[in-house]
Amino acid sequence: MNKPLTVHRHETLLVPQGEFELQRNPRDENLQAWDAADEFLLNYVHDIQVLSRHGRVLILNDAFGALAVALAGHPVYSWSDSFLAQQALRDNLLANGYPVDQVKTNSGIDLPAVAVDCVLIKIPKMLSLLEHQLYGLRQILHRDTRIIAGGMARNIHSSTLELFERILGPTTTTRARKKSRLVMVERDHSINQGQSHYPQSYELEVDRVYRILNHASLFSRDRLDRGTRLLIENMPVEDRFRRIVDLGCGSGVLGIVAAAFNPHASLLFCDESYMAVASAAANFGDAFAQTRDAEFSVNDCLHKVAAESQDLVLVNPPIHQQHSVGDALAWRMFKDARRVLRRDGELRIVGNRHLGYHAKLRKLFGNCETIASDSKFVVLSSIKT
Repeated sequence: MNKPLTVHRHETLLVPQGEFELQRNPRDENLQAWDAADEFLLNYVHDIQVLSRHGRVLILNDAFGALAVALAGHPVYSWSDSFLAQQALRDNLLANGYPVDQVKTNSGIDLPAVAVDCVLIKIPKMLSLLEHQLYGLRQILHRDTRIIAGGMARNIHSSTLELFERILGPTTTTRARKKSRLVMVERDHSINQGQSHYPQSYELEVDRVYRILNHASLFSRDRLDRGTRLLIENMPVEDRFRRIVDLGCGSGVLGIVAAAFNPHASLLFCDESYMAVASAAANFGDAFAQTRDAEFSVNDCLHKVAAESQDLVLVNPPIHQQHSVGDALAWRMFKDARRVLRRDGELRIVGNRHLGYHAKLRKLFGNCETIASDSKFVVLSSIKT
């Protein structure tokens, strides 16, 4: 019996700038590639005619490229810490008849050093990232630059508005529209005190003391989170683990401890966050200097990693993509881990107990063992047979 053909459905965004076919990355048939705040921003920009034909636009945190694609007729610069977001932007530009270089992207940690006429900000989940970005904007705003931020109303708090006020200047908000809201910021150039607090660091004691640096977009920047600690306490140690992957590495803590406990192993650190991989590289270098081998990759899971090439994959899978909650990223990680593991290779993960990862792993690998658990988290192991 033939398998049914999988059809990847594009959704159509209808805004004053036109009609645009968009999809998420990773694809999710239950979620669209934009939200009401994207629509509100695009309608507002059109209504107030803030952009001349040659007006330059900087867009921050455009999750799937909806803003950049809709405004691609202008000179657009897009900054995102997410490789998946940049990949979605490229795919959606092509799907709408634009070349991939129509929008200029920045893959570094710092904002692009270019003067712009308008800044559009999708308010990120991590306020630390927003704070870091607002300090960076001070360097590129001229006196007439318009600054407009947007987000779903439930994600805009008094602490959010206080950041804009304290770092850039007077801030007002619109009335809610489809449960979204815009934030208008007037740059007060007399406000120049202070600077970004990131990266931050803390000390972690395991077999010895490590200094763990974390850039602004990382989760749990000032201490080790409870789930990661449980996996560290149950770190696999076997001589056969010669190639180890820290997938979704964040600051690289799991890979660093795995390297210390498995002294003959080489490490691969992968994450879709540029800031995460930069943090992991700095932390591994601080821990081992030039005495250990490691690779660092900003990537879509384990794309381009050879099949059946790794002995152990460690994962603390994310449950958020921007403000959305789901297991699409985790499932993608598990499938890629199975592909790159050698026969008898192990995937070891930590996750919230209620997420039921054991069922997914048993379906994918044919086996799943509970290694440890507490009231909130569980450490699971699956072997590729």
